[in-house]
Amino acid sequence: QLQAFGGGLVQAGASLRLACHISGIQKDYYLIGWYRQAPGQERELVASIWKDGKNTYYAGDVKYRFTISRDNAKNSVSLQMNSLKPEDTAVYYCNVQPPLAPYWGQGTLVTVSS
Repeated sequence: QLQAFGGGLVQAGASLRLACHISGIQKDYYLIGWYRQAPGQERELVASIWKDGKNTYYAGDVKYRFTISRDNAKNSVSLQMNSLKPEDTAVYYCNVQPPLAPYWGQGTLVTVSS
């Protein structure tokens, strides 16, 4: 599974850093993504990163505010979230990309108050 940690309740404009611990996956996946699901919304891809750590993707509304990074030696992927907005409120998950059902963890809740 890929387990996400680091969520919490913050005010708008604050920062949070999420961490994803990768374990037990059977294949050396090259692409890892952060996803989020807001109340009443479908799960969406927020950012992804290739194994080389150099090639990244960001959804339009988080670009320039979020930064994804990867430490292959520690089997971890991080998501630095700055200038958080109330609309960033969601449960955040990490998974391979495209996502595989067995690898969804419980996610970590990020709540941004206005």
